[in-house]
Amino acid sequence: MKFRKSLLVALCAASTMGAVALPLPGVAAVYVDVAPPAPRVEVVPAPRHGYIWVPGYWDVHGHRHAWTRGHWEHERRGYTYVEPRWEQRENRWYLERGRWARADRQR
Repeated sequence: MKFRKSLLVALCAASTMGAVALPLPGVAAVYVDVAPPAPRVEVVPAPRHGYIWVPGYWDVHGHRHAWTRGHWEHERRGYTYVEPRWEQRENRWYLERGRWARADRQR
């Protein structure tokens, strides 16, 4: 019985370590064969102190483009927000996800 518990604990620990090593979902590259539709027109709300407005963009869910609405993000001192954008690479489309970049190194 002790051996079984030890084996179970070891397996749980090993599976936890493996889970930590997996890449984060937001880091995976997104390539699709079809260009995204034209951006939707969004009404930008009035400015909010300490926040920036991140406009909506076309994301990919499954094998389809899906609109992600704009939202507010807390400002980060010393950083600028780089909006998500689609870029054509060879015959495919690549989604560069939005991210915070140091103000001195935007791209």
